[in-house]
Amino acid sequence: MTPSSQDRDINNKIKEAGKLLDIPVLDHLILTPEAYLSFADEGLM
Repeated sequence: MTPSSQDRDINNKIKEAGKLLDIPVLDHLILTPEAYLSFADEGLM
């Protein structure tokens, strides 16, 4: 499973919002009935 460009874009926006609010974003998960993707596990955080 690979993240789409939209997934990467929203991840960047969430991380930026976390920085503004001084809240660390540790991971972003994408879940489907068959699989999951952890941005942290993939080194995308």
